Amino acid sequence: MCGRLNVLDDPLAQMVSDLLGINFSTETNVDLCPSQRVAAIIKPPSGFQQLDTIWGIQPVWAKKLLINAQSETIASKPTFRESIQIRRCLVPCTGWYEWKTEAGKKQKYSFTHSQHEPFYMAGIWYDHKQPELVTLTTRPNELCGQIHSRMPVIITPDNIDYWFHSSVDALPPLFDAIDEALITIEKAS
Repeated sequence: MCGRLNVLDDPLAQMVSDLLGINFSTETNVDLCPSQRVAAIIKPPSGFQQLDTIWGIQPVWAKKLLINAQSETIASKPTFRESIQIRRCLVPCTGWYEWKTEAGKKQKYSFTHSQHEPFYMAGIWYDHKQPELVTLTTRPNELCGQIHSRMPVIITPDNIDYWFHSSVDALPPLFDAIDEALITIEKAS
């Protein structure tokens, strides 16, 4: 699920800055891949801040980079349990990509906000030499489920404070798939 992001600095940076009251900046990357730099938002006691991270973690036991965590089990998995409690973040993006096999060939699909707003993907970060993060996934809504079996957990602007300040036990309502009306899906090249 969600192995590529679409990040367009204009208008994304300004929209995030206006919403959160910070000076958010990012670079355009229309095919942001795991292991690349991604701008995230954290909220320590001093208020919202940008945290530049690397997308993905490599635990010693893992054979490959972990880029996503299932929201349904995040509180119980040892790899994620501490971070979901104390190091939540948001990954502002313009959209994401998924692939679906059609007629024996993989077709790339682009998922964007139907109102041309940013998506705020839920994530957790790790305080390593270079901060790293994973994004959270959930069961898809019916529209996204036609393309892939998982989708990102999207935090709507009205739930951002709830995401950062609620106990882990209070988070599951945020893990539901967002309304299909907020997503546009198109074939991508």
